[in-house]
Amino acid sequence: MSTDEVTIGVAIPVPAPHAEELQRWRADFGDPLAWAIPAHVTLVPPTGVDAGSLDAVREHLATCAARTRPFRMSLSGTSSFRPVSPVVFVRVGDGAGECELLERCVRTGPLDGRRRFPYHPHVTVAHEVDDESLDRAAKTLCDYEADFPVSAMTLYAHGPDGVWRPVTEFLLGAG
Repeated sequence: MSTDEVTIGVAIPVPAPHAEELQRWRADFGDPLAWAIPAHVTLVPPTGVDAGSLDAVREHLATCAARTRPFRMSLSGTSSFRPVSPVVFVRVGDGAGECELLERCVRTGPLDGRRRFPYHPHVTVAHEVDDESLDRAAKTLCDYEADFPVSAMTLYAHGPDGVWRPVTEFLLGAG
């Protein structure tokens, strides 16, 4: 990545108190990134973009957000991407379809690009930890439930310290 590039991500943040609870669990499962990554549902994974294109990215995200109505999201139980990827996550129930539509919109224009994996909305609770920790995460949170309104998506930037920080919030249905 050149010095003129920044690493961004776009996600639906999980609100308090659920976010803090899921981050505490992620830390408890030994995930070293638990406090560097806010609890979220990814729309665009870490992506390098030219710093000069950030205004175009913001305009694009604002357009997608304006076209999307607020919705409810429910989180329920766990699943895993194993053996393809060492990840255990909390499943998105209600709101999954809305996430898929929003992801399709934001992954066009300046954020169009090849996807490493097919899109699957979820909230990661254990990543790149040993199998025992992944199993414990799957079992511990198998009955996890949360329900909340989704009214925005957020553009995040990856800091030099490895922490993901919110840059701009885009209200859904604002257009």
